[in-house]
Amino acid sequence: MLKKCCKNNIVGVYFVLPALLGIFIFIIIPIFCSLGLSFTSWDLLNEIQYVGLSNYKAMLTEPVFKQILLNTIVYAVGTTLLAVAIPLIIADILHTKLKGTEWFKTIYFIPFVTPAVVIAIVWSWIFDPNIGCVNSILKMHIDWLYDVHLAMPVLIFVSVWKLIGYNIILFLTGFSTINTEIYESAKIDGANHYHIFKDITLPLLKPTTLFVTVVTAISSFQVFDLIYIMTEGGPKDSTNVIVYSIYKYAFEYFDIGKSCALAYILFVVILIPALIQLKLFKK
Repeated sequence: MLKKCCKNNIVGVYFVLPALLGIFIFIIIPIFCSLGLSFTSWDLLNEIQYVGLSNYKAMLTEPVFKQILLNTIVYAVGTTLLAVAIPLIIADILHTKLKGTEWFKTIYFIPFVTPAVVIAIVWSWIFDPNIGCVNSILKMHIDWLYDVHLAMPVLIFVSVWKLIGYNIILFLTGFSTINTEIYESAKIDGANHYHIFKDITLPLLKPTTLFVTVVTAISSFQVFDLIYIMTEGGPKDSTNVIVYSIYKYAFEYFDIGKSCALAYILFVVILIPALIQLKLFKK
């Protein structure tokens, strides 16, 4: 029996070995390599030079860093709040088994499976000040993506629009785990839909809400494609975020050390709110 068990374990290792090799080669090794490079100065051509914590000090004292960090936080917080609250409300409505619910689920999910590059290009056309349909409908000339006060809200809107479908599916999955007898008992006791939602649905959806919030927040902190295509960090760095700055330092300024240092600063920035969210939801 023991010999057969060991044999089965070896066979199982063979099956998962390709995936483990992929994780080791493309994730674990790059993590340690980038960590090492964050303490060096390298332009991809000349010899690598060790500089210690100079890259971290330089990045944290850069005049534009505060703006980049603020932009990242504003984008992540705005996107997370809307991309959690709106899908939760829509999922609660769809959970009532309205006519055509399945069609609504499909329609809402389409933006999520659409490549972000395609979405960014299409919405760039829609918000174009000269040929965009938004200005045509409003009969106004607004520089949506070229105004320092409007570019960030537009990006948040597009990001939320893309995430709504996926988060709706997650919340509907959470709704399916709630015993319907609880709702029936509440209705018999005279509770209206608002009190049922506040006192029953929200507490019982805490695990799902925590998962959706953390995943949405992490993905929001890592936004790149929408920024790269729609605004390129402008105007005047009003939409420049940390991940886009990592790309610029690496492939425009050819400063690999600072790029890697900024990546680990982003790791800390993501870790702190994630731990706070976990602690709050546990309470």
